[in-house]
Amino acid sequence: MANRIFFRLYQCANMLHKTGSRALEADGLTTQQWAVLGALSRKSAMHGMSIGDLARYLMVSRQSLAGLLSRMARDGHVTIAADTTDRRSRIVSMTDVGGHAWNVLAQPKIRDYYMQALDGVSINDTAHILHYLLTILGNMQEIDAKSVRNEPDPD
Repeated sequence: MANRIFFRLYQCANMLHKTGSRALEADGLTTQQWAVLGALSRKSAMHGMSIGDLARYLMVSRQSLAGLLSRMARDGHVTIAADTTDRRSRIVSMTDVGGHAWNVLAQPKIRDYYMQALDGVSINDTAHILHYLLTILGNMQEIDAKSVRNEPDPD
């Protein structure tokens, strides 16, 4: 049963990338870019986020984020600048162009995409799905933390 659950999660992630990117392709955005813009649109990120904090928030490696941010900076969606308090750190901020792409162009399409993807799923079921996904995510984060600390799995 566990194999089926995780395989379906894998398939869902792949379909989210494929169909989600298709939903925003006219605006030149991919699902990865919408995740970055979504993260940067939060009130707590109003003044930007360090690349490390953004990578941790999105749960991706800094290396995979670097190329994505370079393309987004090239397209004018974000700026990347040295942190004024820690010159070793770089801060990513959403530009006005990125804000327009996120708030005006992408949001209506993303909401429509979500409504289509959740068609036939009740509010109650949605709450349960979210609960279970958060539980699984927390367990996976613990596995990750143990592997970073090189702790053996208890038998």
